[in-house]
Amino acid sequence: MESGSKVWNCPFDYAEALEFDPTLKRLLTEEPVARIKLPYGEGEAWLVTRYDDVRTVTTDRRFSRHAVIGHDFPRMTPEPIVQDEAINVMDPPASSRLRSLVSKAFAPRQVERMRARTQRVVDELLGEMERHGSPADLMEHLASPLPLTTICEVLDIPEADRAQLRAHARTMMDIGLDNKDNAVRAKADMREYFAELTAERRQNPGDDLISALATARDGDELLDERELTVMAMVLLITGQDTTTYEIGNLAYTLLTRPKELELVRSRPEMLPQAMEEMLRFIPFRKGVGIPRVALEDVELSGVTIRAGDIVHVSYLTANRDGEKFERPDELDVERQGPSHMTFGWGGHHCLGAPLAVTELEVALSALLKRFPELRLAKPADEVPWNKTSIWRYPVELPVTW
Repeated sequence: MESGSKVWNCPFDYAEALEFDPTLKRLLTEEPVARIKLPYGEGEAWLVTRYDDVRTVTTDRRFSRHAVIGHDFPRMTPEPIVQDEAINVMDPPASSRLRSLVSKAFAPRQVERMRARTQRVVDELLGEMERHGSPADLMEHLASPLPLTTICEVLDIPEADRAQLRAHARTMMDIGLDNKDNAVRAKADMREYFAELTAERRQNPGDDLISALATARDGDELLDERELTVMAMVLLITGQDTTTYEIGNLAYTLLTRPKELELVRSRPEMLPQAMEEMLRFIPFRKGVGIPRVALEDVELSGVTIRAGDIVHVSYLTANRDGEKFERPDELDVERQGPSHMTFGWGGHHCLGAPLAVTELEVALSALLKRFPELRLAKPADEVPWNKTSIWRYPVELPVTW
């Protein structure tokens, strides 16, 4: 069967705090494999919303990310964020080789070193927040500086370069059409910067993640110059802003839910499990990311997707699929269940997830321990939210203690 002739026009710019996008909810319940039109790019695409179908598209080799290169594919941003040769547009086996090399840089020993560095940065930032006094903006004092400082520490990026790199990353995430030229320039500048930095680390490896990537071996295999440059860029972009926003989202979620907040305060060992449920529940981004191309005709949920069609998946709706999660629209921090898809799935599951989870856990744990009376300093409906990026997060999060 073909899907209905309806094409859903999907700006996906819904930004009411952390409420779920009603268009996505409708697609999940009314037409789980649907034709959509997005703000940028040519033509239409399929959007796949059910958990099992998303898992199929992200693991089945009949769907290719690499095949999107050269296409002006339907997307959320004026300029594609993705780099043509980045790992996130590779298919197996090419991506498997890269993932194997990169995962060596995220070995447990490295992650533990990252945890120690993160803890040190968190303690310093919370100490400064305490000295600043109540009320204070949690985004300014913790969420914004922590991931950037941590990823820059882990990559060993000089302090003088950090603000400019953050500005480039933010420019690339902006969804405004008038931002397109700036985004192209920011991508080129960042690439040039990392080409020089990675070449220098290859020559003189140190105790940092770029050096670990540069020297990681799988038999005789190493990352080549271009792969190393792009991988360092991807880690900086995905390793800072996204974690900043999730710290804000997780803190907001707990501070607006007294029962859940009390549970993780009274039972700190519950925090990792509670975090997994919050990561499932929070609609972290707007819309969709990098699509795939169907390499042959494939049937999903009774709908035929033709060879050559562009296919987007929604991890947000997969996380709210009632066939997988009981009471999917409720936050239940004691939930035991299937894994969430917030870090993606299959061959493109986020490689930096171990670092992100470490940062989020260390930040929230230290915050709740240090400020046992922490609460919002203004009513929840007065907290301002970002409306210009693909990400959902509070612009400010004023707290008192």
